Amino acid sequence: MSHDREALWNTGHDESVEVNQRALIDKVLARYSGEFTVFRELLQNSDDARSSAVEIRFETEQHVRRDRNGGDESQALPDLKTTPVAQWTFRNNGIIFRDEDWSRLRKIAEGNPDEEKIGAFGVGFYSLFSVTENPFVSSGGRGMQFYWKDNKDQLHVRRGDLPSKGNPDPWTTFEMTLREPSPIPPAFDLMRFLASSITFMVHLNDVSVYFDHFRIGHLTKSTGSPQTLDIPKGLKKSSSLSIMYIQNIQSHQIRIEAEVMRAVYTVATEKRPVLQASEPRKPQTGFFSSLIASFTTPSTSRRPVSPPVPQLPPRAMTELHQTSVALTVFTAEVNIKVDKKLSAELLRSTKKNPPQHLSYNLIYTGKSEYDLSIAAEKDQPECAGGIFQGLRADLDGAGQARLFIGHATGQTTGIGGHMASRFIPTVERESIDLVDKNVAVWNRELLYVGGFLSRVAYDLELAAINDLWEAAAKSRGNTGFRPEPELEGWLCQRFLHTLKFFTFRVSTPSSEVSHLLEKAFYGCSTNPLKLLSSAGVRSASDIREPDPTFSQFLKNLPVLPEVVAREGALVVRSLQSQGLISPITFHDVLSELRQHPLNEEELVACLKWWSNLPFSNSTIDMDKMRVELLNAAVLCPSSGEGKVLPLSAIQYFINARGVGVHIPLDGPLPTSLAPLDVTRHFTPPQLVSFGWKELTVIDWLQYIGKPQTMTENPAHDFTKSVEWSERVLTILSRTWLTLSHEAHTSVKALFSGKRCIPTTRGLQTPEGSYFPTVKIFSDLPIVNISGVPIKGSMEKMLLFIGVRKHVDLQLVFDRMIKTGDWTVPDLIGYLVSVKDDLSAEEISRLSATKAFTKGGDGDGGAKRTRHRACDLYEPVDVFRQLKLPVLDWGEKPKWKSTSEEAKLLFRLGLLRTPPLDTIIRLCTSPDTTVRTIAFKYFCDNISAKYPDYKPDNFANVAFIPAENEDGFHLGTVREVFGNPQWKLLGFSVVQTDNHKDAVSKLGVQEHPPASMLLSLLEKTPPQNETMARQWFEILSERVTSFHPAQLNSLSKIPIVPSKGSGSQPVRWLAPSRCYLGKPTGGEFHSKLFIFVDFGVNANRFLSACGSKNEPSVEEVAEILLADPRRFYDTAGGFENFLTELRNLAVNRRLLSATTVNKMRTSPVLLGIRRQKANNTSTNSTQESTEDGWEFQHNLLKARDIVIADDTNAYQLFGDSIFTAPQEDLLESFYTWLGCKHLSAVVREEYKVSREIPNTKTATETRALVLERLPLFLHEHTHARTKVSFSWLSKPDNFKVKVFGKLTIVKTLDSDSIRSTRTQDASAAAKRIGQGAIELWLSSSGQVDMYEVATSLCRLLFETVKVNDALLFMTILSTDLKALRRRGYNVDKILKQQQHEKQMAEEAKNRYLGSDSVSVETPTPQFPTQSDTAPVRTRPPARRPEIPGGWETGSGSPALPAPREPQQQVLQEAEVSTDEVTQGTNPLSNTLQNLTRKLVGMAPQNLSQEITRAVQSQRSREATPQTNIRANVDMAIRACRPEQEKLLRNRQKMEIIKESLDEGYCDVSGQVGELDHLGTVGDIKVFVTKDVLEPATFMTRKLEVLARFIHVITPLSKVYGLPITALHIFCDSAGGLIAFNRNGSLFLNLRYFEAWHDEDVKRGDLSRARTSWQVLRTFISSQA
Repeated sequence: MSHDREALWNTGHDESVEVNQRALIDKVLARYSGEFTVFRELLQNSDDARSSAVEIRFETEQHVRRDRNGGDESQALPDLKTTPVAQWTFRNNGIIFRDEDWSRLRKIAEGNPDEEKIGAFGVGFYSLFSVTENPFVSSGGRGMQFYWKDNKDQLHVRRGDLPSKGNPDPWTTFEMTLREPSPIPPAFDLMRFLASSITFMVHLNDVSVYFDHFRIGHLTKSTGSPQTLDIPKGLKKSSSLSIMYIQNIQSHQIRIEAEVMRAVYTVATEKRPVLQASEPRKPQTGFFSSLIASFTTPSTSRRPVSPPVPQLPPRAMTELHQTSVALTVFTAEVNIKVDKKLSAELLRSTKKNPPQHLSYNLIYTGKSEYDLSIAAEKDQPECAGGIFQGLRADLDGAGQARLFIGHATGQTTGIGGHMASRFIPTVERESIDLVDKNVAVWNRELLYVGGFLSRVAYDLELAAINDLWEAAAKSRGNTGFRPEPELEGWLCQRFLHTLKFFTFRVSTPSSEVSHLLEKAFYGCSTNPLKLLSSAGVRSASDIREPDPTFSQFLKNLPVLPEVVAREGALVVRSLQSQGLISPITFHDVLSELRQHPLNEEELVACLKWWSNLPFSNSTIDMDKMRVELLNAAVLCPSSGEGKVLPLSAIQYFINARGVGVHIPLDGPLPTSLAPLDVTRHFTPPQLVSFGWKELTVIDWLQYIGKPQTMTENPAHDFTKSVEWSERVLTILSRTWLTLSHEAHTSVKALFSGKRCIPTTRGLQTPEGSYFPTVKIFSDLPIVNISGVPIKGSMEKMLLFIGVRKHVDLQLVFDRMIKTGDWTVPDLIGYLVSVKDDLSAEEISRLSATKAFTKGGDGDGGAKRTRHRACDLYEPVDVFRQLKLPVLDWGEKPKWKSTSEEAKLLFRLGLLRTPPLDTIIRLCTSPDTTVRTIAFKYFCDNISAKYPDYKPDNFANVAFIPAENEDGFHLGTVREVFGNPQWKLLGFSVVQTDNHKDAVSKLGVQEHPPASMLLSLLEKTPPQNETMARQWFEILSERVTSFHPAQLNSLSKIPIVPSKGSGSQPVRWLAPSRCYLGKPTGGEFHSKLFIFVDFGVNANRFLSACGSKNEPSVEEVAEILLADPRRFYDTAGGFENFLTELRNLAVNRRLLSATTVNKMRTSPVLLGIRRQKANNTSTNSTQESTEDGWEFQHNLLKARDIVIADDTNAYQLFGDSIFTAPQEDLLESFYTWLGCKHLSAVVREEYKVSREIPNTKTATETRALVLERLPLFLHEHTHARTKVSFSWLSKPDNFKVKVFGKLTIVKTLDSDSIRSTRTQDASAAAKRIGQGAIELWLSSSGQVDMYEVATSLCRLLFETVKVNDALLFMTILSTDLKALRRRGYNVDKILKQQQHEKQMAEEAKNRYLGSDSVSVETPTPQFPTQSDTAPVRTRPPARRPEIPGGWETGSGSPALPAPREPQQQVLQEAEVSTDEVTQGTNPLSNTLQNLTRKLVGMAPQNLSQEITRAVQSQRSREATPQTNIRANVDMAIRACRPEQEKLLRNRQKMEIIKESLDEGYCDVSGQVGELDHLGTVGDIKVFVTKDVLEPATFMTRKLEVLARFIHVITPLSKVYGLPITALHIFCDSAGGLIAFNRNGSLFLNLRYFEAWHDEDVKRGDLSRARTSWQVLRTFISSQA
């Protein structure tokens, strides 16, 4: 690229860049969106030129003409709304234009380089082109006229001196002849604009506006003397980047006077007054939640309708109205320090260097000036607002306060006042530039100054308010509190005004302006913000939000004045959102309460506040806060009487609405009792929430019962004062029924032992007092309470505390027992008479008294021993028979268990039933009679009297009557069993008479546990086969009781007796080492494994223990690995050995990894090597063929055997190598174990003589191959092709060459053998890489089609079988007519192939867009089976594809009958007798070569196999229907349900012999592993691993499954097929519709859902059932 650039510079020519100036100016003007843009730019230019006065003239065409020609002016003022003007004239009296000014004026975008000037970009003047086409400028006697030359797009100027008019003209004039005459701009809005613009002008202080010769408006500005202010301490004077430093702050007054014609007011645009934003204060959401609010203006509130403008009396339109405004301007003098880099960038952006110092102005309108301005508007001649409305403070966020850059911009400040400074604006000067990286740095630093200046103004205003507050409070004599209410209200309004002024709202168009100002306002000071509170000016952090809830008891806490919160709701929300003020917190409450005690009224308010708090907040520890509140609050009675009471000392309160009404207030009361004047305002739950308890009668009683309380005043001592005692007992009796049992107990404990009961004998203890009903003794102390009857609650209370109703029993015993003239019935009779008066304690004492005699005791004059009632039994016969101690009741009265005497004795503990331990002990008694009666009693009463009996508690007690082979005895529950058959195994069983009771009631087990049986078999296995049969038959019924682990243990224990030999006639084997029944492998398996047979039932037990019916594949493999030679000899030769290998091959997936690894390295495989026959050989491992070859067999390792996959190589090296048996199953098995293929160890090389070009043989052979190859590919379906037919048919991809001679050199390179053989060949094929396939032919003889077929098959297919070459040879060697007779659809196949080839070419041409374009198709690397599609017959019309990619026609999909590859080859090789005998048939030579090459390949004659296969195929084509039915029936009988949970894909083949001496193969489908998900009805459901979300499959597909089962269930009934043999599976891809495994049928749900589910949904089952009748064919062909 650099070279091109240099060449262009050397040879090119220069051209100037042209600018369409008109379009450029239009685009610049398009960015000016504000009104009065022309006057804004001209005013700014005038101020830069140090103008003091400006005139703006709007001139009509008549006035211009009169001014030019002379004449009288009109006396009438033109209509300001409708009169069109032709010219605008603007002039100022500033410095006249210099030469550089004239030069810069005609240059676009060359700004003023003077850093003291506002103009920067040099495009402001061109705003004039927004109203005029040819502006004219005159200054200092010179002029410049702008014009568009030839009315084109290029702007030109004409400059020169103007004619002299005498005196020099001090004015610089801009004349703008309008494009089209139009009315003047809105005059009133213009005056407002000029009033705002003049405010911050440095030099300009006089502006006049004329309409023709009428001055319709005049503005003058006067400035007061500046006053330097003290900057409050703690303010950071430097900006964030230290570019700007505030040197000092000044303030001065500005007064602007306006003189405006009345006509101007009449044309004013009606301005609706800005509404005061009012919003109700949001209620507190919670005392402890922080109030976070943002400043937002309601947008949905509707503006009130403005009242109609009142009709004013007519006045002269030229009448002048004078008004003025006074403003305070705060000015910050700022020094600038800019680094060189930033200075250079600013110079580049603004065309001028940054100033060394500048001023920053802020207009502040005080409260008084603001009110005066509002009042002045009421005197306006029209209701249009004042001229100075835009200068007044914007307290309501209307967006009127702007940033000024000499004049107002479109950028608002976000606060209440205007700001002016040397901001750098955008080009259109509508807002400041915060986008340009360097300019934004300058503007952001400058905004920091604005925030700093705002903070100074705010702090100074708050300081003034604070001085007034403190002076007023001091004058009232209460410094530190509050001034007069009127003055306080005025100060609050002044503070509210200031607060609104300095509230930062969102600025527009850039919100970043107000954000930066606010950040500087709060960030420039280290001091907290000051606010006015109810206690004066305080830091914001010390002031809280007003809350009337706290005002009643927190009267000294500084809060925001209510008027501020009410009238400044939005401002307060802004303060809240910034966190400047916060709600009253709990710590504030605690602080105030600790400093100021509360009177009763304040305390009630405080407690009510606490009671109303939400207590549901789980994050707050309310209990801790309550304790802190009570510790802080102190009650100081307002009356001055009484003691100061801390709330933390209060414990009780009186519930005046409850039992507290009974407590006498004139008596002693606890000092921790809350005053009733306070508590009467609250409910008991509220008082409880303070942690206080209600003063109960018990609490009061315990207080008056304290010794200290009783000694303070004897009159209130209930142990000394009868009157006080009676009063206390009366109060107790009134509340007794409401008291709890615990309270009753407390009262009893309090009075116990104290003389507090008034009686006839004075105050007595409760225990020593008696009720008036006790009259046995006259000297007893009887209760006597004056005026109160002893009944009801009083009686219950006295009875509970111990007052007695009867005489003590001890007295009765002393008087009756000692005399000896009483019997047990006499004593019981008395006790029954007083039983209702006996206390529980007396009953208990009576129960423990030894007062009763035993029956039979004392006979013979011996002294009778007394017993407790609980030591004796009731006097009944059964207890006497059991020899138990019974009560001595005598003869009279007769004992009755239901009598009152018996009930009392039972209550005292008399035994009615022997305890469980006792009755069990009696069952083990050596006394047979006692033992028998006890066992019967126990069994009869176990459910009613012994429900707690548990066999485990008596597992070691022998009390069960039992018997075994040794006779009768007692046994424990765990060693005795109910079933008598266990006696044969040596166990103890229950005696026959007691069997029912022992098993059903006592917990005797019917059968021994499995662990005991396991132990028995392990220690004492059956001694002979007869005993084993008996034992195993019994154990077979208990198989289900064994755990799998126990059965696993049994499988390893030698418990099976079998015949031994020699000195050991019997030997024992583990069940897992023997097999049941007779061996299925005949005598061979019986020699290797031990088979036993104990009968069906006994064998069932052994089967559960691990015995099998036949050895497993793993076990056979282990025997083979243990001694391969012995295994081979036992098998009886290689045929039987091959049978075992086939079994291992079919079930190889069942072999463990360890076994497989051993087989790969052990000599367990049979290798076959051919050699010349030796007639003298007698080796048993050799067999001879009719052709003189004999086959040698040997057991070798896998590495020593090869797979004979190359027929030609095998013919050459067959005598040097051992090969695997030539069966597909065994070859696959050998390969799996690591055998190499012969083709992998044989290397081929081709040697040719000279090439014979352009021979007819090559052409005909190539044409023949391409002609017959589609027929071959149509039949060949088991292997994938490497290349497609369409690719092969291209001339450059398949070539045939003819050489004089073709020689093949083959080299065998094995581990121990290296041999080379050479032979002549007639054909060979080769391919280098992915290039073309070349077929080489030899011209020395006739072409052998078998060699052609063999060579091409190796290059066409990934895997090649011998049968493939035979089939291809047959198709190549047989003419088309013979092929047609054998069933090949020659014409249709070839036509279809031609048609599809043509369609493919047309599609390719359409895709390329032109029929004439030919693109070579690249050679496919790994073409899929679809590449051979041209050889398949398909109709042109296609239905949508179904899962699995089946090709379908217009009807139901045809299900091709499965055919085995070998059978297919034999069918294609079928040759008629006539054809073989014809000498001209080309097949005759081929068959001869085939016979020559296959000599010795198999042990059987190939021609016989071909004939047998052909005959079999012919017979199968015509099988009678009766045979088919018989085959189907046999196949159905072979069906069985699938039992496994996980089905693995393996090729398992079983031959099922039929009555017709034919067989069918059961081949598992090529589906992946299947997982069992569940069962629907009786049909199991499986899915493959690739099905998504198997966990939800049953739920998602439940309805589809139900419909499928509804379809196939009737079919199973028709065929008599067990429903449990049908299974449903689902995969995600593939062509498998159904398959058979181990007699179980699996049907694919995916095909049903794609084919017929929609029809079945609609109720049409005919097509579905017709289609799925393929099940019958499937059974008959796949069973």
